[in-house]
Amino acid sequence: MLVRDSAAGPEIFLQRRVGAMAFAAGMTVFPGGGVDPSDGTADIAWAGPEPAWWAERFATTEPRAKALVCAAVRETFEECGVLLAGPTADSVVSDTAEYHEARGKLERRELSLAAFLTAEHLVLRADLLRPWANWITPELEPRRYDTRFFVAVLPEGQLADGATSEAAEVHWRTSAEALDRWRAGTDILLPPTWSQLYALGEFGSTAEILAAEAVIEPIMPVVTGVDGQQLLTFPGNVRYFADLPDQSKLRGSVRK
Repeated sequence: MLVRDSAAGPEIFLQRRVGAMAFAAGMTVFPGGGVDPSDGTADIAWAGPEPAWWAERFATTEPRAKALVCAAVRETFEECGVLLAGPTADSVVSDTAEYHEARGKLERRELSLAAFLTAEHLVLRADLLRPWANWITPELEPRRYDTRFFVAVLPEGQLADGATSEAAEVHWRTSAEALDRWRAGTDILLPPTWSQLYALGEFGSTAEILAAEAVIEPIMPVVTGVDGQQLLTFPGNVRYFADLPDQSKLRGSVRK
């Protein structure tokens, strides 16, 4: 989750996924993706909390935690051109345009994150990320994911773009704007995205967001029977479905 300050409060970078995606087609989401096998074995210059710190916050192993952080940095760069790395442990690149070719190679899996950072003499800035949440896809879904959410502030000088094959359009919006569009049916939000937008909306600045210490407990929505009807249960689900203008809009996966 990329955030930046604005006169109206923190804004969040959001993507509307293309309609051809196998999962969450047409949904409005945060940038992200899966862990690549090379992420866990990356031998790179690293600044910030070590993998053991991340492992404790995300209740996982150190190798897995390292892979998650590397994947977060790589996917953020691939999907919106924002690179959380710098020439030194206390600096960050201000313009990523010169890495355009490498970005394409990363997205096509022709280049690993470690090889890219090493070739460009860059240090991964794990200290620019914060752990935020952990959601697990419900068992009823044919495609399932154990997703860790991170939050980071857009580095000064960098621009987030929509130059990815997975996004139909991109926008910066405050939590209030994004949730209003969801209630109006303009955008479609899956429960994890909706939940994080509500959480981020409680803060008045990006500094407050970074200073927050999120309590991370795995959340896996489950289907339960309520008054003879099947209902997806998760924290805040009553508010979510009460505000949803048309439940048919919650399309989830495209089943084949």
